[in-house]
Amino acid sequence: MTIICQTDHLTIQHFTLDDAAFIVQLLNQSSFLRYIGDKKVRTLDDAIQYLTQGPIRSYKVHGFGLNLVIEKSTNTPIGMCGLIKREELSLPDIGYALLSDYSNKGYGFEAAKSVLEQGMKQYSLNAVQAVTMLDNVASNGLLKKLGFELINVIELYGSQNNLYQYEK
Repeated sequence: MTIICQTDHLTIQHFTLDDAAFIVQLLNQSSFLRYIGDKKVRTLDDAIQYLTQGPIRSYKVHGFGLNLVIEKSTNTPIGMCGLIKREELSLPDIGYALLSDYSNKGYGFEAAKSVLEQGMKQYSLNAVQAVTMLDNVASNGLLKKLGFELINVIELYGSQNNLYQYEK
């Protein structure tokens, strides 16, 4: 297990294949399906494929990727957060998702702020982007609170998204 960073309340670490059951749960939440998309992960085998071809592959290729977010006091997996390099964007972007029971409690901000600071420093990044659907009020608010600025609206994966950028 590779720990990326820790905050007062969270441990953020690389995913392993042991996290497959959690991935099935997270990726099938209504908020994930609505605002991020249906990754068609319904079984443990699907989750292992998702982890292998997504986050774990990204760690090997880019050094970074989506990470498991764990609430420290209970050692409970509550979400994911990390930097991603999408072919469709010129810069790495930040991605995050939390189980609905842990949303709107400050965990998203805490995880994203820590991952952003750690990633920009470790990978010498001057800027990071973020995309979110136009009507995703919580995510748009979180990005603004983190200091991201709305720079454009782009089409990504068949829908309109706000494109934000954060610069040091």
